Amino acid sequence: MNLAELRVFQAVHECGGVSQAARRLHCVQSNVTARLKQLEARLGVPLFTRKNRQ
Repeated sequence: MNLAELRVFQAVHECGGVSQAARRLHCVQSNVTARLKQLEARLGVPLFTRKNRQ
């Protein structure tokens, strides 16, 4: 676990979604998603409940 992954996790939590977190972090959505997946893989647990767009 590194500081960048924790910042991404915090941003997603505080913003309530990946898209909003990406805007806050000034990066693309796919980067935020990849960092979250890396962190989840490292910890071995899902960190967020994912919902399909509606």
